[in-house]
Amino acid sequence: MFSVKNFRKFDWTTLFLIIGIALFGLLFIFSATYKPDVTFSTYFKKQLLGIISGIFLYAFFSMIDHRQLMRFGYFLYFLIMGLLAFTIVKGSVAMGGQRWVNLVFIKFQPSEMAKLLFPAFVAYFLSTQRDDFDFKFKDFLPTLIVLAISFLLILKQPDLGTALIILFSGAIILWIAGIGKKFFIVIAAISIIMAPIGWKVLKDYQKKRILVFIGQGESRKERYQIEQSQIAIGSGGLFGKGFLQGTQNKLSFLPESRTDFIFSVVCEELGFLGALILISLYILLFIRLFMILVRIDSPFIKIFALGIVLHVFLSVIINMFMVTGLLPIVGIPLPLFSYGLSNLWTIFISFGWINSIKMQTSR
Repeated sequence: MFSVKNFRKFDWTTLFLIIGIALFGLLFIFSATYKPDVTFSTYFKKQLLGIISGIFLYAFFSMIDHRQLMRFGYFLYFLIMGLLAFTIVKGSVAMGGQRWVNLVFIKFQPSEMAKLLFPAFVAYFLSTQRDDFDFKFKDFLPTLIVLAISFLLILKQPDLGTALIILFSGAIILWIAGIGKKFFIVIAAISIIMAPIGWKVLKDYQKKRILVFIGQGESRKERYQIEQSQIAIGSGGLFGKGFLQGTQNKLSFLPESRTDFIFSVVCEELGFLGALILISLYILLFIRLFMILVRIDSPFIKIFALGIVLHVFLSVIINMFMVTGLLPIVGIPLPLFSYGLSNLWTIFISFGWINSIKMQTSR
């Protein structure tokens, strides 16, 4: 249980790093949405409130026993799966996807909560099966079924990016838990055999994104997004064009500049130096989190914490690779940096959970 003694181990370093990245992102949400007649856009104001409330969420979840959080997350995940199914039938539509649940005052994405709670589901379930962490394949079957259903429900919204984050992070968690190499070899073989069927299942716009990645498509149509992003990144040079001076951004050539492509805005306005500063902040953050992970004794708590960190780490890598053309465009926001309250709150809660683990298990 939490005590005042635990509070002395509060992870201020991680908190300052995530606030630093979030405020850095807020600066570029301001740039991406700035207009002479409207200095502070609605997006800027919402994100600012999101950061302030996110800090309180971080502190709140830091104070709760991480074992209770893991157990609560296990049962809550069944509700999240129900909400994922609900979004397909009655979800709110925005940005080309039916991914939101409308709560009158605010909309939120159940898929964001799925990224947070799936590690809790896996860790708690496995902890109820065996104490020695020596699992048989049959022990993993329920988690594999839940992972597959979650992936398909999110893919159906459609939200390929988040579905892949759930799939990859879930696979890594199960690998660490000891599911074995044979499983992944069999899955890889089946995936290759089923690839033609998988291609037919994809939406037309998803197929186009893959074709664009391998060099096909027209500049004014399918390739527009990635080419404008690459122009913005390349034109920034070493020191950038200056804050609020990015032409691709200000002239609205760059699509989704406040969300998925905000890293391109940084590169255009602050250049390679600005991108390096941002990447360095993320590296420091993940080094700090890794230091916490290696000091956790319980294997179940360790995979729980690892799963929480993984979805953030994968999102950073995929987003930066996506906007530079090193991966297909799949619609992944840059954690803590892109506009979006659901994603922002999920990150703050995630790191609050990690802080809870640190304070209560630190040696």
